[in-house]
Amino acid sequence: MPNPNDNIQIALIGAGGMGMGDTSLAVAMPGVKLIAVCDIYDGRLARAKERWGNDLFATRDYREVLARKDVDAVIIATPDHWHQRITIDALDAGKDVYCEKPMIHSIDEGPAMIEAQRRTGRTLQIGSQYVSSLVYQKAKELLSAGAIGQLNMVEAWLDRNTAIGAWQYSIPPDASPATIDWDRFLGSAPKRPFEPVRLFRWRNYRDYGTGVAGDLFVHLLTGLHFATGSKGPNRVYATGGLRFWKDGRDVPDVMLALLDYPGFTVQLKVNFESGTPAESAGMKFVGSEGTITTSTTRLTLARRPRETEPGYTIDTFPEAVQKDFLEQYRKQYPPARASADSLRPDRDDTYAPPPGFNPQREHHRAFYESIRQRKPSVEDAVFGYRAAGPALLTNVSYFEKRVCAWDPEKLS
Repeated sequence: MPNPNDNIQIALIGAGGMGMGDTSLAVAMPGVKLIAVCDIYDGRLARAKERWGNDLFATRDYREVLARKDVDAVIIATPDHWHQRITIDALDAGKDVYCEKPMIHSIDEGPAMIEAQRRTGRTLQIGSQYVSSLVYQKAKELLSAGAIGQLNMVEAWLDRNTAIGAWQYSIPPDASPATIDWDRFLGSAPKRPFEPVRLFRWRNYRDYGTGVAGDLFVHLLTGLHFATGSKGPNRVYATGGLRFWKDGRDVPDVMLALLDYPGFTVQLKVNFESGTPAESAGMKFVGSEGTITTSTTRLTLARRPRETEPGYTIDTFPEAVQKDFLEQYRKQYPPARASADSLRPDRDDTYAPPPGFNPQREHHRAFYESIRQRKPSVEDAVFGYRAAGPALLTNVSYFEKRVCAWDPEKLS
C-alpha cells in the first residue's frame, strides 16, 4: 500500500483507445507513475513504450503484471468479456482496480465482483465518469431540493452519427497471428479462426462486448442513479434493430428501452444514424413543477408553477347547468387577486462547469484519492452493478423479446 507521499505505481491492462486515454489522464496527476502495460497486440505494447518510455514492462499475459510487487493499482480496459476475470484476479493479488464500464459482460458475473471487493478490502472503481460530472452533481442538488417538484419521468439519450462513434475502429495493417495472441483474446469466448476485425471492433460482437447497452446505456443509468439517488428499476423492456451499420455486427445500432422505477419511468435511446452532425447526449428530468435538461457540458432548469385550479370545459352544457357548475367551481376555487408572489421568471436558469473541467479526469483523480486515503470509491462494485445490471437486461429483453424483472435491492 503506497504511503500518502509515495508514487502510486500503476499498470495498464488493455491498451486500446479507452485504456490509453485513461492512462494519459492518470499519469498527468502528481504521484502516479505507469510502470507496466499488457495487451495481446504487440503494436499497442510498442506504442505504449513510444508514449511512456522504453523502460515499461510489457507483456501479453496480464498475470505477469499482477505478479509484480511494485504494481499498486491497475487500469482494466480490455474487451468486456475479460472485465470480471481480470478484476477479481487483480483484487486477489492485492491491487487496487479501476475497471472500465460495464463492469461485467453478463448479469450473473456481478455478485462475484462485489464479493471480491468486500473480501479483499481493496479499492475498486468503475469507469463511468457521469458520477464525477459537475452537471450531474448539480442535477442531484436541484432534485434533492425539490426544484421541479415530484419527478415523474426521465428521457435519456446518447446518439452518434459518425463511423467511429458506431465503433468502426481502424484495423492495423500488420494485424496477424504473429502480432496478436488470438487465443488469449478469445479467452472464455467461443473459439473461432483468426479474424482481426473481431478484435479491433469487438464492441460490435456479443461474444466480447455488450453493444449499446454496456457501452452507452450504462453511462446514462450511472448519471441517472447518481442524480436521483435511485437504486434501480424493477421492470425493463427494450426494442430496436440493426438499421444502418450492416457490417457483420450482431448487435443493434438503434435501441430504445423503457424502465419502470419506483415513482417514475425512464426512456433510454441510442441511435447510430441520427441525422445530427455529431454526438448528442443528455437527459431530461420531468417533474410536476418543471424540468431539468442536461448535456455533457451544461444544465438548464425550467420551472413552471403548479396549477392553482384545474380550469373547466362547460361550453357543451346547457346554460343553466353551466351557471350551476360555475357557482360550485368558484366556491372551491375563488378568483385570486394578482400579487407579487404570482410573478414568475421569464427565463430558464442555466448552469455550466468552469472552462476546462473534465469529468473523466476528475473520475481518475477520485480513484487515486481513494487509494491514498483508503476511503470508499465514488463508484464501487455495488453502484456499478446497479447500473450495469439493468443496462444489460435491455440486451436480454431485446434478444429474447420479453419484459425483464429486476430487484434493485437484492440485485437479481
